[in-house]
Amino acid sequence: MGVNVLVCPMRLAIAGSIASSLLHLVFAYDYCFWSMDESATDKFAGQDVVFQCLGESLLHNAFEGYNACIFAYGQTGSGKSFTMMGSVDQPGLIPRLCSSLFERTVQHQREEESFTVEVSYMEIYNEKVRDLLDPKGRQSLRVREHKVLGPYVDGLSRLAVASYKDIESLMSEGNKSRTVAATNMNEESSRSHAVFIIILTHTLQDLQSGTSGEKVSKLSLVDLAGSERAAKTGAAGERLKEGSNINKSLTTLGLVISALADQGAGKNKSKFVPYRDSVLTWLLK
Repeated sequence: MGVNVLVCPMRLAIAGSIASSLLHLVFAYDYCFWSMDESATDKFAGQDVVFQCLGESLLHNAFEGYNACIFAYGQTGSGKSFTMMGSVDQPGLIPRLCSSLFERTVQHQREEESFTVEVSYMEIYNEKVRDLLDPKGRQSLRVREHKVLGPYVDGLSRLAVASYKDIESLMSEGNKSRTVAATNMNEESSRSHAVFIIILTHTLQDLQSGTSGEKVSKLSLVDLAGSERAAKTGAAGERLKEGSNINKSLTTLGLVISALADQGAGKNKSKFVPYRDSVLTWLLK
């Protein structure tokens, strides 16, 4: 099963003096993917379709010098990790992005142009950041904010890679270290938010003068932990604490997106955006 997106205009009955009125809520989506039955080839959307619709434009913007972020959001067990990471037979959005990234660097390679790619991989578990590419241990890292470059994780590994195979190997090792646990709704529930970061540096050189300049793009590819209800997941003890922190950060993410959407629409440009209310939103700022 791939991406599950429910698109359903809802009609809500309003009580009181306007009980007979209906409120129509219409939701607009850029894409709606149907992935319930692979035999229905006329409408089935596999991992390749998801990448064509979402990943290619993201990659194009990265080569233009822009930062970008993409994440899968939804209930635990709904297929977020499958959509982002995929499987051996059906690679997800992140592997396809990384593979296409190196294909494009080869295509764009010129005498006066060069590309370097670096990656980082971390998880946010119980509002603490851990480096998934650090073989030393499970110590938490501090989040700081640079006056110009913005929020960053102090001490996070940043490894240079020369091919997709390098990324694949690092991603595989990182996934083994990620915190998962069984709940009533999911045998391997992600108990942390995983953030895979790609830093693409595009160096342009003027062969006549010898001067050079750089464009640096940062791609944040996020596999969020699933939202959950304690009663349904059967969470208790440590699982309950994890679920509470997951829901808190996802709620903050929703508030941040709402505030940014209002500002973008010109409704309330002075509205406070609560980035610092969770580590996840602070890092994605």
